[in-house]
Amino acid sequence: MKRLQTLALEQKEDARHGDATFPIQKYITSLKPDYPVITTHWHEEAEFTLITEGDASYQIDLTSYAVEKDDLIFIPPLLLHSVSRGQSTLYQSETYVFHMNFLGGNATDICSTRYLMPLTNEELSVPCLIRPTHPAYVSLRKIFAQISSLFANPVEGYELAIKALLLQVIFLLLQNRTPDGKRSVDTANASEKLKTVLDYIHLHYAEPLTVAGLAAQCYFSEYYFMRFFKKHMNMTVVEYLNNLRLEKAVELFEQGNTSILEVSLATGFHNLSYFHKVFKRKFHMTPREFLKKLSSF
Repeated sequence: MKRLQTLALEQKEDARHGDATFPIQKYITSLKPDYPVITTHWHEEAEFTLITEGDASYQIDLTSYAVEKDDLIFIPPLLLHSVSRGQSTLYQSETYVFHMNFLGGNATDICSTRYLMPLTNEELSVPCLIRPTHPAYVSLRKIFAQISSLFANPVEGYELAIKALLLQVIFLLLQNRTPDGKRSVDTANASEKLKTVLDYIHLHYAEPLTVAGLAAQCYFSEYYFMRFFKKHMNMTVVEYLNNLRLEKAVELFEQGNTSILEVSLATGFHNLSYFHKVFKRKFHMTPREFLKKLSSF
């Protein structure tokens, strides 16, 4: 059954990017008025992205970046990140998601211990946004084009070439990292607090959740927690929780569950009328209309 386009809200991605022997995957991302955002998430892999159309706002490790066509983005492993469509009608990007172990991140040589592992463990900071005016841009753009070409035309040995090219990306970024090369303590602490509460929501979304209970996960007051969450997630905690629950409801519908009441209860909506209201607000159709559309595919 064809999946309708919806927001991916799993904040710590469990998806495998590529396979165990070649852990790299290409993705094309499109953001439109009816699909305007990829919410905050993180994963063990790094990302190398080219903006191919439009403009957007990236938030990476709690820092905001305005990006536009031809900009390059590099996101190291484990960093929180999200993308929101800008003023353009269509935003599109091409991304390569890869595990650092593919480059030798789990080895014991000097390349791993001095560079790859510290980058993986958030002990080194490298530039995330590389604009055309950046000193490494021309070289990185050429590398991106080579990776893209190899994915489109996988000649014999292309895996070796891609591995070498990604190592070159790391080398060029390290030449342009900040002087101290480390994240601030405040950023690291805030990021860990946010990951803690997102993990908790992800595990308990089907249960009754309160702002007070979520604030307690971070040892924050309710007032401070609501401000903290809105600042870093660009939405309230209630909006985030509703979106996550709605995504889970869509998954259940797509898996063949046709009882609207059962799906509502299974995803934490204990008021059926409210479930109908927020579902229609998000997807511009009722749950029953959604089921009917699914059955037509």
